[in-house]
Amino acid sequence: MWKPDRQTKQPLYEQIADHLERSISYGEYPPGSLLPSERKLAEQLGVNRSTVILAFAELRSMGIIESRTGSGTRVSRTKWGALPKHTPNWSRYAEGGSFLPNLPFMRKIREALAQHPSLIDFASGELAPNLAPIEEITALMQNHHYTSYLGYDSPQGYTPLREALVSYLESYRGIQTTESSILITSGSQQSLYLITQCLLSPGDAVAIEDPSYCYSLPMFQSAGLRLFRLPVDQEGIRPEDIRALYKKHRIKMVFMNPNFQNPTGAVLSNERRKQLFAITSELGLPVVEDDPFSLTAYEGAPPFPLKSEDTNGSILYIGSFSKIAASGLRVGWLVAPNSIVERLADARQQMDFGLSIIPQQVAAQFIKSSYFKPHLERLQAQLHFKRDLVIEALQKELPGLVTFTAPRGGLHLWCKLHHDVSDGRLLEESIKRGVVFVPGSVYGSDAGFVRFTYARAKTEDIGPGIAKFAEALQGLIR
Repeated sequence: MWKPDRQTKQPLYEQIADHLERSISYGEYPPGSLLPSERKLAEQLGVNRSTVILAFAELRSMGIIESRTGSGTRVSRTKWGALPKHTPNWSRYAEGGSFLPNLPFMRKIREALAQHPSLIDFASGELAPNLAPIEEITALMQNHHYTSYLGYDSPQGYTPLREALVSYLESYRGIQTTESSILITSGSQQSLYLITQCLLSPGDAVAIEDPSYCYSLPMFQSAGLRLFRLPVDQEGIRPEDIRALYKKHRIKMVFMNPNFQNPTGAVLSNERRKQLFAITSELGLPVVEDDPFSLTAYEGAPPFPLKSEDTNGSILYIGSFSKIAASGLRVGWLVAPNSIVERLADARQQMDFGLSIIPQQVAAQFIKSSYFKPHLERLQAQLHFKRDLVIEALQKELPGLVTFTAPRGGLHLWCKLHHDVSDGRLLEESIKRGVVFVPGSVYGSDAGFVRFTYARAKTEDIGPGIAKFAEALQGLIR
C-alpha cells in the first residue's frame, strides 16, 4: 500500500493530494465515487488527521473533489469544470462477477497485518521463516544447475517432480500411485478450486466438516454449491451423518481434512474410517481428502491418510508443501484417477499454461534429498514446543475462561470461550492491543470459538500474545 515519503522535503499533505489526484486520474476513484473518510485515510497512511484535511482542501480548491456534510467526500462529477468523462464504474465491476471476495473478518485480519507488521500473528496459517528449510533449499539451488528447457511443461506438472512424489507418497503416506495419476497445483487451494469448478455444477449439494477451513473459502459459494454440515467432535465426523445428508439432499461429494483437522485438530478414529469407507462405497460418493498436516505429528508415527486404504479409487487426495516446507514454493498436488487428472489439467492449462518450472525442480530435489527427513523431525519438535507454549499461556492467563483439547499435530489450537462475546469486538480489541487471531465463526462455527495458529508467531511472542488476547477478552466480559 502507498505511504507518504517522510524523507523528502515535500510536505506530507501535498504528497497525499498528489497521490489521490493520480488515483482519480487513473480511474481508481471514478467521478462521483466516495473517498475514504479523513480519519480512516489518516490511519491507513500513518499520518495525523489534520494532514489529510489539508490534502482534501488542496483537492477541493482544484475542483477535483467535493464534500457535503453527512455525505462524505466524493470525486467531482465535473472535474475542472469540464463535462464528466465516461470513466468505467470500476466500483460496480469490483462488486460484480461470480467469484466472491474473502470474508470480511479475513479481509480485516489481512489489512491489520499489512498496516501493523508488529502485530503478534496467531492468524496466518503458514510457517515462520525459522521453521522453513531455507538453508537446505539454498544449498540445493547452489548445487544443482537448473538448465533444462524453460518453456511450457506438461499440463500435469513437471514429470521428475511427479516421479519423486510417487516415491514420497509411498514412503511417507502409504499411498500407491503413478505419475500419470498426479496433477501438480499451486497449493491445496488450487486443487479445491479446480474440483469445485470442473467436477461439480451450480446447485450441487456437498458435505463439509463443521467447523471447517472450507467455510473460510468463498470459492464454494462462488461455484454455486449448496453446503451441508458434518459436525466434528474429538474423533472427527460421524459417518452416519453422510448417509443422512445423502438421503435428504442427494449430496454429490464429501470434503474432509481427517488428520489434525483445521481448525479443531481432530483425527478421524479408526472405527469411523471403516464406517466412512463402507458408507461412501455403498452410496458411490467421492471423498476429497485434504491432508496438509499429517507429517507434523508431534509424537509417534503420523496418521495415514484415507487414500492409503482406498481400494475403490473413491478418494481424491490433496497435499502440498505449504505446511511442511515453504508456502512460497506454491507446490501442491492432487492424486486422482487419470481421467480426472486430465480433465483438471486441461482446465488449469486454460488458466495459466502451467506452473513455474523452477519451484517444481526445487521441490523435486528437496523431497529426494537427505535434508528432507531431518527437516521434518525438526519441524515436528518445534511445533510441539510452540503448541505447549500456547497451552501454558492460556492456562496462566485465562484459567477457567477457555476450553480446548491439545492437538497432537498441525498448526492450530481450537478454543471455546466460556463467555458470550462479539467476534467482531473481540477481534477489534485484540488488534488494538497488538495481537490478531481468527474468530471461530469464519469456519462455520457459532460465536464463542477462536483459532490460534502458533506456527507463524515468534516463540518469544507467544506468551505476551496470549496475555494481550486475555486482556481484550477480560475487558469485554467485565
